[in-house]
Amino acid sequence: MQESDPYGVQAEHLHLLMAVVPGVDDGLIEVLSEAGDGVVEYSVPTGDVRGCSTDFAPSISGYDYIVAAWGDSSFYTFNLAEKVWMTLGLTPRCVGNDQQRLVYDDLGLPEFGVAEGEVSSDYHWNLKRSVSWRMSNEYLRRYLWLRGARGVRVFYYSAQLQDVPEVRAIMGGATHVSRKPAEGVAWYELDIREHEGGLLVQLWASVEAVMPELCPEQTAEGVLWPGDAQAMTHARANALVGVDPVYLHDRFLQKYEQSTFYDTTPTHIGGQWYCSPSYRGQWSFTECRRMGRNLIQVPMRELYKPKPDREVVHARSFAVDPADFAHADLNEEHVVAKVQRLLDVLLRLGDGLSALGATVGLNKSVVELTGFDRAEVVANGWMAYPTLSRLAQVAPLDMSQQMFLARCKSLHEVWQRVPNGYLKSLLEGAGCPRVAVRDLGSLKLLQALLNVIERLNAHEEASDAFASGTEPEGWRDRSEAMAPLFLNNDLRIADAHETVEQCLATLQRLGFDTANVNAGYGRALDFVIDGVIDALETVATAIGKLLRLP
Repeated sequence: MQESDPYGVQAEHLHLLMAVVPGVDDGLIEVLSEAGDGVVEYSVPTGDVRGCSTDFAPSISGYDYIVAAWGDSSFYTFNLAEKVWMTLGLTPRCVGNDQQRLVYDDLGLPEFGVAEGEVSSDYHWNLKRSVSWRMSNEYLRRYLWLRGARGVRVFYYSAQLQDVPEVRAIMGGATHVSRKPAEGVAWYELDIREHEGGLLVQLWASVEAVMPELCPEQTAEGVLWPGDAQAMTHARANALVGVDPVYLHDRFLQKYEQSTFYDTTPTHIGGQWYCSPSYRGQWSFTECRRMGRNLIQVPMRELYKPKPDREVVHARSFAVDPADFAHADLNEEHVVAKVQRLLDVLLRLGDGLSALGATVGLNKSVVELTGFDRAEVVANGWMAYPTLSRLAQVAPLDMSQQMFLARCKSLHEVWQRVPNGYLKSLLEGAGCPRVAVRDLGSLKLLQALLNVIERLNAHEEASDAFASGTEPEGWRDRSEAMAPLFLNNDLRIADAHETVEQCLATLQRLGFDTANVNAGYGRALDFVIDGVIDALETVATAIGKLLRLP
């Protein structure tokens, strides 16, 4: 249902429905009465006697429909027909706040956005908003195939045109003409008349649009994989007894990482990292092992284990020929391993800060200080910490600047959890003036703590020397070791081009070749994560040395 300039010189209106018409070879059908209104049911049944609507059965002149459209000239509502979504097993979700749309998904596969369209509109002098519904060609044809029916567009179209010779020729000198097919079924009605200084063209029609012919289904049978001279089938894959590895670019994971419907939590087994997407217990990839920075190795037999064929075809689109990475470093650290190193150093830092607090009468656990529980990590890996999985999502070398900045923000959120109040209490216990400490942010507090501890370590002091009533010397000094943390904070808030330029200058000052960002920010992300880990490692090591921690 669409219109533009309803009362102007370029007025245009379209009302369109799709009817489900039984039969394949029955030919054209006549124009249906609903064409002009553009709704399946107009207004509501009336009557004052019980049961007066017993025979109420919404239809398009007796035919079923794809979209259930209702209206009363003021208000209109739309939905996918009950028969359609129940036949295909679709699940609805509503999105869009004030501009609400209904989206139908096939959660069995899953396949998202199978059908979607506006929920409602209203009419007061003009249409509040245009309404359009779209549906996957594959699913629409399957529904029609199951019903043994055709999809017929039933529509009304009108347009205000300029008075042009071509249209006048059709009118044959008359001021108003109305035409139907000269013989056969009256599948259209055309009306042209003079109107407000131009020509008004109106057309009512029923046009066969979609036939009940199934779309070819995606299949993993007969797929040729790089490095394999013979096409692969399920039977052949199931008979394999060797490893027969397939190599995929880790972009294969992005489809799954970016949807909450899938589980893509990395797991560490036998010294190796695995990233095997699964779908709600219905199916799963297995033994997808990280190799190098951006590769995944999976045995062919595992790849063909039960799952929708479309998922295997998806994996095939990211397959890499072994010859293409013959000179690649398959031991290069990937983003998941980096995040695990970050987690390890955070747990170490938490141990140190907790033990250091005890020397000045503070009592905080590692979980309270860092948000991570070592026992939970040992027992269940990252399952309880989705922030780690988000930080460890695919980090391509050609990463865009916006992706890089977003990942830097996530990185900052992971490591900066130690309460400022706790750090202030530590510094005050070490002799730093309360007034001087009060307004410092977390980074400068951590930097000050490192300065105090490093000075104690330089003089080979024992842990009991940390608590002091004398202001430590040089506790406000700038520490070069902390520069990566300050850089990460700057990147977290980099929302202007000028700020990004300053951050790139800082990257260069810290030793990163900024010429690399011309090909993407993947290496820059590696540099920032490594820098943050090294900085936190410096703090954790200094505390451990002072407290004689293992």
